[in-house]
Amino acid sequence: MAMERTAVNPVSWSQELGFNQGELVSGHDRTLYISGQTAMSAEGAPLHDGDISAQLGLAVDNLEAVLESAGMTLSNLIRLNVYTTDVDQLFPHYGILAARLGAAQIAPTTTMLGVSRLAIPGQLVELEGTAVG
Repeated sequence: MAMERTAVNPVSWSQELGFNQGELVSGHDRTLYISGQTAMSAEGAPLHDGDISAQLGLAVDNLEAVLESAGMTLSNLIRLNVYTTDVDQLFPHYGILAARLGAAQIAPTTTMLGVSRLAIPGQLVELEGTAVG
């Protein structure tokens, strides 16, 4: 049985922002829980200090790398948590993430949280997800 996703949206405003209120998933046999991904190099060095746009792009790249290592793509992403040290600073650059999700033709359930800091000093955004396949 192939994985089937059914959007659950008792209201429509969230779809205009690129996410579903809920997703009912059936027909899958694997679940991948993805730790928070930030703008870190493959060697573990933080990159793009102070540049939230570049950090967001690299965090998405790193999220995709974890998915690919599990034989999945962004299309398998069901849940996405976005943590940022500055929500107002992130919003003008959110299109970077939205474009990647749109290209994958998904609108995963999403929560964005403003936090006082992330684990690595200088990091401004972190992406955590759940994927099924």
